[in-house]
Amino acid sequence: MSRSGFHAWLNRLPSRRSRDDEEIGNRVRASFLGSDRTYGARRVWRDVLAEGIDCGLHRVERLMRAQALRARPRRRSLPKDGGQRSAIAPNTLGREFHAERPNQRWIADFTYIWTAEGWLYVAAVIDLFSRRVVGWSMKPEMTAGLVTDALMMAIWRRGKPDALLHPSDQGSQYASEQFQKLMADNGVTCSMSRSGNVWDNAAMESFFSSLKTERIRGRVYRTRDDARADVFDYIERFYNAVRRHSTIGYISPVEFEKKVRLA
Repeated sequence: MSRSGFHAWLNRLPSRRSRDDEEIGNRVRASFLGSDRTYGARRVWRDVLAEGIDCGLHRVERLMRAQALRARPRRRSLPKDGGQRSAIAPNTLGREFHAERPNQRWIADFTYIWTAEGWLYVAAVIDLFSRRVVGWSMKPEMTAGLVTDALMMAIWRRGKPDALLHPSDQGSQYASEQFQKLMADNGVTCSMSRSGNVWDNAAMESFFSSLKTERIRGRVYRTRDDARADVFDYIERFYNAVRRHSTIGYISPVEFEKKVRLA
């Protein structure tokens, strides 16, 4: 290479594609960090498109690899469950994890989070129409009050339901007199998954898997209050309002419900 050619190469301005890669790469990184390092290429790509930037999925994948942006892997394992079972209602849902309108099917379950003070139990209720968490409750005890409070929040926020199906597992909390009375008083139909068949409640297991993978894993909570605050932030600030959900066309549950109301 000649001396003049070498100096010309040193002083050459970046190509238009290189400049575009830098700009899009910055948007890709902002989306990835904004999701707390949980978004993969497909959700990041949807964020980039939403900003009016025309680019392909493969380009986003390449730019993420170049910046070593890799989402936290999801651990897939069956939930541990050693509680008593009481089948008081048939499995009416039958793994049909969709709804034609809001407040038609609310699926429910609870999980647990370890803190330095001991376990914190988290119950949630999800509207299968939009995948929005419409009710939740957090307590240090695994009692009927845990799941009852979550359903009460959902009814308070969404209004008294009309022809609502409420699927859950056969846990003693959901079979309790307290919880069954709340459903009966509000005209809610009970549906229970089959014993030992976690796929009958797969939509809830998916939510709790996302919660633990995207927020809880790797964190150490000194108190239950710390864990409560973090779970609240994940549900209300991120999952409901921002997180792109593949089941509803890669938009957030809140945005999906807004579009339905405006349609």
